[in-house]
Amino acid sequence: MNEKEEVIQLIRNLPENATMEDILHELYVHIKFQHGTQEMNNGKQPSQNQKPARTKSGRWLH
Repeated sequence: MNEKEEVIQLIRNLPENATMEDILHELYVHIKFQHGTQEMNNGKQPSQNQKPARTKSGRWLH
C-alpha cells in the first residue's frame, strides 16, 4: 500500500463526525509511529526523555 492509500484508509477508519483537527491528529500520530518503527528497525532506541505516543496523544492508538 502506498502512502496516499494509507492516508485514505486512515481517514476512512475515523468516525463520520471527525473534524479536520481529528484527521490531522491521526496523521501526526501515524507519522510519528512510522518514524519510531523505522528507527527501531534500524537499531536506534528512543531517548529517555521522549514520552510514549500514547502519553502525548492522551489515548491509546488503534
